Amino acid sequence: MKASQQLTTNLQAVLVDLIELHLQGKQAHWNVVGKNFRDLHLQLDEIIDDARLFADELAERMRALQAVPDGRSTAVAEGTSLPPFPAGLVDTKDTVTLVVALLRGTVQTMRDVHDQVDEEDPTTADILHGFIGKLEQYAWMVDAENLQPTATVVSPEGAEKAPTT
Repeated sequence: MKASQQLTTNLQAVLVDLIELHLQGKQAHWNVVGKNFRDLHLQLDEIIDDARLFADELAERMRALQAVPDGRSTAVAEGTSLPPFPAGLVDTKDTVTLVVALLRGTVQTMRDVHDQVDEEDPTTADILHGFIGKLEQYAWMVDAENLQPTATVVSPEGAEKAPTT
């Protein structure tokens, strides 16, 4: 099968966002500071590794479809839909918010092109499904760092106590 121009364009949009997720994830990884630094620093490594792996898998799928992936820095900078990560040291709480936005943005790009990809090549759409599932799981796990509990905890003595923050 040879990819149409539309399929190539759609996959290129996903590819540049995955590359950008990887690059901005590294920026966040190197410059995160504050409470729970170590946990977030290590969690970012997992996300970065998968983003890089997903970009490679997608680029190789594009080549299998006789499409030409473009991962050059200019193509990524011009083509990404993701907002830039700020320069300098970034607090863990802000890093969480920014990384979740990057993850959700990357997933949104995949969802935006999914139906057109599926129409032409269900196999590639299945690959995108796997990426979406994993990136959404990461978004949930990272976002949990900033969420507030909603449960009322009952102590062993039977006294209720409000959620702690």
